[in-house]
Amino acid sequence: MNKNFLPSQYKRDEEFRIQHNYLYDQFADRKEILEKIEGVVRRGDFTLGEEVDRFEEEFASLIGVKYAIGVGSGTDALFLSLRALDIQPGDEVITTAFTFYATVGAIVTAGATPVFCDIGDDFNLNIELIESKITAKTKAIIPVHWSGRPCSMDKLMELSNSKGIPVIEDACHSILAEINGKKTGTFGLTGCFSFHPLKNLNVWGDGGIVTTNSEEINSKIRLLRNHGLSDRDTCEVFAYNSRLDTVQAVVAHHMLPKLSDLTNMRIQNAKFLDNALASLPQITVPTRVEGIKEVFHIYSFHAENRDKLQKHLNAKGIDAKVHYPRPIHLQPAAQRFGHKIGDFPKSESAAHDTLSLPVHEFISESDLDFMVSEIRAFYA
Repeated sequence: MNKNFLPSQYKRDEEFRIQHNYLYDQFADRKEILEKIEGVVRRGDFTLGEEVDRFEEEFASLIGVKYAIGVGSGTDALFLSLRALDIQPGDEVITTAFTFYATVGAIVTAGATPVFCDIGDDFNLNIELIESKITAKTKAIIPVHWSGRPCSMDKLMELSNSKGIPVIEDACHSILAEINGKKTGTFGLTGCFSFHPLKNLNVWGDGGIVTTNSEEINSKIRLLRNHGLSDRDTCEVFAYNSRLDTVQAVVAHHMLPKLSDLTNMRIQNAKFLDNALASLPQITVPTRVEGIKEVFHIYSFHAENRDKLQKHLNAKGIDAKVHYPRPIHLQPAAQRFGHKIGDFPKSESAAHDTLSLPVHEFISESDLDFMVSEIRAFYA
């Protein structure tokens, strides 16, 4: 690989009439943000500046936890949570076989071995299968709130408490998602959120945050994210450089008051699609559950002839994507763990026949009508 592959991808995506990328509209008020960033430039506090402190406090209050620690990315949030648990080579961490690469990458780079578990019909970790995966080496469980739908955290926390195994929530897709009024990122020992540009709360580069109610974990991660420094001249432990930049904290802080409205628009668009696609026998939409608030980072469903449907929609200017065409246990990087086709059938089925449509707040009703009409036309 000699070249960054993303610029060509961005150019391809720009050709679609209806895109997953909505950042130009999202930051139409960028002049206001730039004025705030000017204050950072004047102060020169680019690294862990006062805007980071302010954002951390407001984010903790929003989620409903005691502490929030800004870090370099959602991936770093997972990695530092594992390091704060003193994960060692030979330790095992249970997680889903259907997730973005970062979840497993954090486990492996922390020194542990990922132990995969299959998913249920909601695309999330099947809690009923976890206990059979637990061994004396199991040191943590990482559920992923896939696409903004919370896992069955009450059942998982019962198992966690009975076995004494901490839970790290991969909540990178699920900011403001809830189970009976309790937000994701508040159930486990830590919650890990991403501010990647295409996440529901996003910044102008990368960023993440860890939430916790543990004073000990809060203190450890604050050390780990900043070279192990307790002050300018004292290094408590040799650690990492994973700080939320002050400039990114300004952008995230600016977006925070808008988050509730943006989330409600995603939910409204998803309900429209649910209702419109329900009558198509070739489409299976996940069952929505009372008491579960999904925030729809993406809108995914099972589709017959998925690949042909995707090509049809793309040709019509609709940025239908596959998340993801190969489950994590069958990726080249996972070969050393010895898995094969058939080991996790639900995850493999999801990779084979799920499709994702744009559902963000800038999708209009006419966009929704157009997407549905083209899906109907394809199957007709």
